[in-house]
Amino acid sequence: MTAHLDYSPEMPDVLNAARQIREGERTSEALIEQCLQQIKSHNPTLNAFGDVYYQQALEQAVLCDREHRQGKHRGPLHGVPFGVKDLFSTAGLRTTRGSLTSLNNVPDDDAPIISRLKSAGAIIIGKTATTEFGWTGSGYSRVFGHGRNPWDPELTSGGSSSGSAISVAARMVPAALGSDGGGSVRIPGAFCGIFALKASLGRIPTWPWSATEMLSHAGPMTRTVRDSAFLYDLLSGPDVRDHQALPAKTESWLERCAQPLPPVRVHYSPTLFDTPVDERIAACVGKAVERISCLPSVALSVQPLTWPSPFETFDTLWSGGRGVVYGATLHQSMDRLDPGFAALIERAQHLTLSDYLRAQKQRAEFACEVHALFENVDLLITPTLPVLPFPAGQHVPDNQPAGNSGVEWARWTPFTWPFNISGHPAATIPCGFTPEGLPVGLQVIGRRYAEGDVLQFCAAIETLMPWDHLRPEIIS
Repeated sequence: MTAHLDYSPEMPDVLNAARQIREGERTSEALIEQCLQQIKSHNPTLNAFGDVYYQQALEQAVLCDREHRQGKHRGPLHGVPFGVKDLFSTAGLRTTRGSLTSLNNVPDDDAPIISRLKSAGAIIIGKTATTEFGWTGSGYSRVFGHGRNPWDPELTSGGSSSGSAISVAARMVPAALGSDGGGSVRIPGAFCGIFALKASLGRIPTWPWSATEMLSHAGPMTRTVRDSAFLYDLLSGPDVRDHQALPAKTESWLERCAQPLPPVRVHYSPTLFDTPVDERIAACVGKAVERISCLPSVALSVQPLTWPSPFETFDTLWSGGRGVVYGATLHQSMDRLDPGFAALIERAQHLTLSDYLRAQKQRAEFACEVHALFENVDLLITPTLPVLPFPAGQHVPDNQPAGNSGVEWARWTPFTWPFNISGHPAATIPCGFTPEGLPVGLQVIGRRYAEGDVLQFCAAIETLMPWDHLRPEIIS
């Protein structure tokens, strides 16, 4: 089966891919062929994908093109290829969850986000790499090979949605799906230089049940803000399998992105919890904030926030949820687990019900502090991360002191997981590069349920400081 070579050398983003297929400028078959070629060229180096459905994806593309010629249209994503994080259940397709203990796991049912992606006409081209059960913020993986950063393959991509971020940044696919229980779309999004929004808890329904359901979110990872807004319009809404799922949205977030930015009160905190920020990140974010402050609609205030760190709260909830549940099911497979994850499970066995309930109370108290901030501001901005990518194959940076916590990765990601605790929408958006050529992320946080505000503000930044024309040297 040979695709018609009617594509341009540049991988289109989602909106353009959908438009080109719809208007007959490009065939789905040709786009799939282009994606497969990119995967063949760069996956051996970057480790973005595990399973790739070469024949199945091409067959689906041929069918989509035939239906298009017959005037049939599956949906807004007709024939557009996607990568899917290997934590999501996919009916009939292996879902390893990044673990040597699950290499033969083939679900019978699709997760809600997968069902909606298919209903919109998309083609799943492959499963993207993740850390074991999504437990760490690095790109460490014994199943897929450590996730490597397209901007410097010696460095980590970040995780746990490592493969999804890599695949988008390296132009292997127009977009991919990820999940975020403590920063897992924002961490690799910032390291790899793409856009990723963790929405309010329950915005996109999740299933099967997660041991950290109060922290876990599903969502797209894209090159542009408008792509994410478009996909959230398609993928949001309730599902009977998720008791936390929110009601259907009443507005189009893509349309919000096209509207002029209204007056908005933005608070910039250069750090959180007195965390030292790498001077290159601080300089890059500071320049971006200065440019943002010149937008006529923006009223900017600048002052570090004085919230106490909720690290122990997150540590207990994450270790308790992941460690106790997986410890019960994997107690006979501990020797096959990532040693770091095995250590988390072991530590979790010493947590008590009192510890867990105390953490739930502390979570509520911290969430109320975040809510209180938004009584006086519309948006909060911070660096997405205080550190730059470190060598691939490590869980933590070289200079991080050794600790005894099962979530040591949370010590170098202190700006992301607090908003999983509180449930607020938080996005990472590229805001510049270090002198070494590594992308830097700016985090934008909004009120609960106000993702439209976050996306509209990020769209204004995207117009002010565009980034999608910049590509890693490895794919140039």
